[in-house]
Amino acid sequence: MAGVGVTWYTWLEQGRDINVSGQVLEAICRALLLDASERAHVMNLAGVEDHDHGVVRECAALSPSVQVILDQLGPFPATVVNARFDHLAYNRAYGRLASDLDLVPMEDRNTLWLGFTDPAWRRSMVEWEDSMARMVAQYRLNMADHVGEPSWKELVRRLSEASPEFVDMWSRRDVQGAENRTKLVLNDHVGLLRVHYSSYWLGPRLGPRLVVYTPLDDETRRRLEKLALVQGAMDFGGDGDGVDGEGDGGDGDGEAEAGRN
Repeated sequence: MAGVGVTWYTWLEQGRDINVSGQVLEAICRALLLDASERAHVMNLAGVEDHDHGVVRECAALSPSVQVILDQLGPFPATVVNARFDHLAYNRAYGRLASDLDLVPMEDRNTLWLGFTDPAWRRSMVEWEDSMARMVAQYRLNMADHVGEPSWKELVRRLSEASPEFVDMWSRRDVQGAENRTKLVLNDHVGLLRVHYSSYWLGPRLGPRLVVYTPLDDETRRRLEKLALVQGAMDFGGDGDGVDGEGDGGDGDGEAEAGRN
C-alpha cells in the first residue's frame, strides 16, 4: 500500500542504516493510518523534517475561542489561515463551500494546493486565474520571511510537480501583499455567491488571520442562509436537495460560466 518493497520495509523496521526520504515515510504513515502524533513521532525517529507537523502545532496553538467565533459567524463562511495559506480552523459554511474540507488530509488543507489540484475547488473559483495568480504572488512575498523553513520550499516542489499552471505563475516572480477584495464563488447547491473577502490578523502581521466572506447583496445573503440549511440536512445524512428556499442558483450559474470564460 505504501509502494515500498517488503525487504526494504523489513530493514526499516530493523533500524538498519538505510536512506529514508520524507516522501516514503509519508506514504508509510498513510498506509498505517497513523494519527498526527504518531506521524510526528515516526518523522522524529527517522530524523526527517516533518512538514505537516508545523501545521499541527499551529492548529493546536489556536485558542478554543477562535473556533467559537468562527461558528458564530455562520452562515457566513470563515476560516483561519496562516501565511502559507494552510487552513488551521474553519466553520461549517466554509468547510462545505467548495467540497468537504473535513475529508481532505491535513497536509492538503491549503488554498494553493486545493486551487491547483482539486477540481471542485477550481470549479468554485469563478475568477480562478486571477485569484490563483494573486495567491502565488502573495506566497512569494510571504516566503521571504520563511526562507529557512523547509515546508515552504516543499510546498513549491509539490505544486511544481502537480501543476504546470503553478510553474507558469511562479516563474513570473510577481509579489503582492494580502488585500481585502470581492470574490465570486460558485456553489453546487445554491449557485453564484458574490462576497467581500476580509482579513483580520490574530497576531503579528504575517501570522494567522481570520478570513470572512460577507455577502455583497441580499440575494447572496439568502443563498448563504439556504446553504446553511443544505449543510445541516447533509449532516443528518441527506443530500440537501430537498431544502426549500429562495436563491436556488438560477441565472447565477450562467453568470459564473460567463465570468470563467
